[in-house]
Amino acid sequence: MPSQPNAAAHIQDLGAYVTASPSSFHAVHEAARRLDKAGFTALDELQPWDAGDGGGKFYVIRDGAIIAWVTPASAGPTTGFHILGAHTDSPSFKLKPKPTTGRFGWLQAGVEVYGGPLLNSWLDRELQLAGRLVMLDGTQHLTATGPLLRFPQLAIHLDRAVNDGLALDKQQHMNPVYGLGDPAGEDLLGLLADRVAGADVDAAKIGGYDVVIADTQAPVVFGAKGEFFASGRLDNLSATHAGLAALINHAAAPVPAGTPIAVLAAFDHEEIGSASRSGASGPILEDVLVRISDGLGASASQRRQAFAASFCVSADAGHAVHPNYAERHDPANRPALNGGPLLKINANQRYATDATGAALWARLCADAGIPYQEFVSNNVMPCGSTIGPLTATRLGIRTVDVGVPLLSMHSARELCGVEDPYRLAKVTELFFRTAA
Repeated sequence: MPSQPNAAAHIQDLGAYVTASPSSFHAVHEAARRLDKAGFTALDELQPWDAGDGGGKFYVIRDGAIIAWVTPASAGPTTGFHILGAHTDSPSFKLKPKPTTGRFGWLQAGVEVYGGPLLNSWLDRELQLAGRLVMLDGTQHLTATGPLLRFPQLAIHLDRAVNDGLALDKQQHMNPVYGLGDPAGEDLLGLLADRVAGADVDAAKIGGYDVVIADTQAPVVFGAKGEFFASGRLDNLSATHAGLAALINHAAAPVPAGTPIAVLAAFDHEEIGSASRSGASGPILEDVLVRISDGLGASASQRRQAFAASFCVSADAGHAVHPNYAERHDPANRPALNGGPLLKINANQRYATDATGAALWARLCADAGIPYQEFVSNNVMPCGSTIGPLTATRLGIRTVDVGVPLLSMHSARELCGVEDPYRLAKVTELFFRTAA
């Protein structure tokens, strides 16, 4: 089991958070539930905010994104923000219009690929539909079906060469089955309406929906010494949960004078480019920071001073070295599970880390008493990107990219070490109360 007792409790709580969060909307709902329990106040974007002088702890939800913050009583117009940026969505499949399909006696769901999932990892699993239903009158309901669907793989007897290379056509082969019958007489939306907890929802009054597929297998700790943790959606609920736990712990302790304004910014739509009103390329973070500054009496010039005094830790999952594919990794930088969170570096600024950010991260980890590991891609394996460069570009806030090392990133079921998520939360809590 983990050498740090708190790591064991953290990993179990991460598993509970993932289980409660089969979609970005559920992830936000569960975060809000936890923040409510910790005494945070929910704010409405349509209303004036009394969230300035005197300090306090607040959050605001926009669709599948949530921003929460703790304002110290000592905060003024030029007080900087220390932001932990993460995202609530994961690669998956999204329900199409006219979703009830099928043939040859099978009922199937029409879905579209969302982001970049490892398609083969979704085969032969018990899956659920989860997300939000928006009614014609504008009211919204969360729905989650529990085990319902499966992408059945073709038997080897009908594809003798399958082990020489599996090719999946996204349109032809990725149509999950969910029952038997005639599609003309079935209504998948009716089933989703029936699975809304605590409300009587009329499927005929559903005006729109954002519904994705999620794995239903429970997260688990395993390995020779209990060192591994397997779960869906670790990219990137591992960082969202770490930031949430750190912010709640930060708010529960006395906040010293001169402490920055601590912010958790969990965006939606990172896996498809972040270009939305709730994504990191959109205005949500700036909207919230401006309103916080306004509440503190900041002028436009003072707000820019506050932004210049700010720092963002962009936390997203990264790659641990794979023992069977070591040649795909940089030969000198090979992060291991349970070796500590990653400092992610890219010469082309696909990650926003620079020397200033690297130095801050090194100092924070040293002060927190935890190790960290540097990650850089093999030169012939271009890396993905994160919300880090987007935040730095949009707001001019200094940004460093970090994350929990994984194997099987973008699989339906990813793998991390049991120590690393706790360590990320621990250093984030220190970051929230440390001037850069």
